[in-house]
Amino acid sequence: MRITQRIVAGAALVLTASLAVTGCTKYSDSASGGGDGGGTKYRVAFVPKLQGIPYFEAMNAGGEQAAKDNPNLQWLYQGPTTADAAAQADVVRSFMQQKVNALFVAPNDPDSMGPLLAQASGQGVKVGTADTDAPNSVRQVFVEQATSKDVGQAVIDQLLQPMGGKGSFAIVSCGETAANLNSWIQVEKDYVAQKYPDAKLLDVVYAGEDQNKATQMATDLINAHPDLTGLIGQCSSSAPAVAQAVQDAGRIGKVFSVGVGTPKAMAPYLKNGSSSASVLWDVQQLGYLTAWTGAQLAEGKELAAINHVSDALPAVPYDAASKTLVLGPPLVLTTDNVDKYNY
Repeated sequence: MRITQRIVAGAALVLTASLAVTGCTKYSDSASGGGDGGGTKYRVAFVPKLQGIPYFEAMNAGGEQAAKDNPNLQWLYQGPTTADAAAQADVVRSFMQQKVNALFVAPNDPDSMGPLLAQASGQGVKVGTADTDAPNSVRQVFVEQATSKDVGQAVIDQLLQPMGGKGSFAIVSCGETAANLNSWIQVEKDYVAQKYPDAKLLDVVYAGEDQNKATQMATDLINAHPDLTGLIGQCSSSAPAVAQAVQDAGRIGKVFSVGVGTPKAMAPYLKNGSSSASVLWDVQQLGYLTAWTGAQLAEGKELAAINHVSDALPAVPYDAASKTLVLGPPLVLTTDNVDKYNY
């Protein structure tokens, strides 16, 4: 009897440990079968900067849709619960141990992620980046939402036009090492100097992916600079934060804000005037494109100069020199179109 009890208890411990390991990984609805049941099931994993925020959950929804549309694709999604490079690296190692066919990462720190991508590639895993690049790594492709030039210039135009092309502004960014954010900031600096000589960038501050911290930083900037007339929220958590700070300070119409934020998060601020616009792209389609690209790599297919991905993405360009797929031009969210998007 005691032996039986020990066996049962041991089995329960194994089951519990198994659930603990697999419980945080999200699989597509078709992960355990579905489709036509034929062909090889290619496992494509995506590791976002941070799991649980609307932006990356929207990317995940797009990846799940791609898996539903392609019976040979299994989509796996898991990220760190804090925007921390070490925590993200742990998730990447977990997927390497699971021997996925393709692994895509939006790295919090591109430099520290590089060696891990090299290790995964050495094990036969196809590796790529999405949303955020690690350009000095061995990644085989970067799935880019829009070019840095297009995003940065659109953000500045949407901010400076309501400001009359002049005034002082500041940027509240997120991770200091995020390659995409830093590339946009550089474009913004260059573009302001070129097109808006009467505008001045006062400061760039970094709040990580902490929206409350970003709100406080934006509030501090408003209080520290009486002549401040503009704020940029450089990522999806700081975009609503800077608008909230403008609203809380009672500065709507005096301090203008623009962000790179998701539709549902930005809608109330666009409607009350604390944000002039949000510059984004179709995030779900970015996730769809990431999943599709992973399947192409896993199957050993070459990317064409122009790729028919789906009816919604009929002509996605690929630049072989930079190994970059570009989703398309940025989308400007305003009160006219923000309610069309459900994320």
